[in-house]
Amino acid sequence: MDKKLQHTDGNYLFNVDILINARTNPLALQYLLEMLNSNDKITDFNINSGLEFGRTIDNLLRSAKLALKQEPAAAFQVPLKLPVKQTTGKQAGEPAPAPRNLPADAPAETPADAYGKIRLYIQNNQLVRLRANRHGKQVSMPCRILNFDEAANSLSVYHVDEKQVYTFKLNEIDEFS
Repeated sequence: MDKKLQHTDGNYLFNVDILINARTNPLALQYLLEMLNSNDKITDFNINSGLEFGRTIDNLLRSAKLALKQEPAAAFQVPLKLPVKQTTGKQAGEPAPAPRNLPADAPAETPADAYGKIRLYIQNNQLVRLRANRHGKQVSMPCRILNFDEAANSLSVYHVDEKQVYTFKLNEIDEFS
């Protein structure tokens, strides 16, 4: 044995894999750090693997780059206008007014059609421009739809320029394009 390796001044180095049971990776890391920092016999440590921070951001950036490559094809899409629920006090037999700017034989878009397109945008992680009326102000943002909650009539979107998540009620949204 080498005499130099035997003399360590009472410090010993171990390579260990530790499995921690926790709901999420950050919680497991927190438990590990608390355990290592609370013991005065541990003078230093190095975590070589197991950190999963930033994966969501990396995935969003990767999909944004893919969308930019596919952007020219998406530019020729027809904007999706959300159907407006008629809440005026109309008589039961009175016909609804025909939608403007559509041919007479074009079918009106139903909520099921719009909801299906929203789900398709989510599934394809497609970049869309959302136009909405929020607190009396017109808002237009390039975004990706993260979540659609039909029960709550809400939509969560990721604003690709500001890198923030916003939640809109469906009645605030004018159209997607």
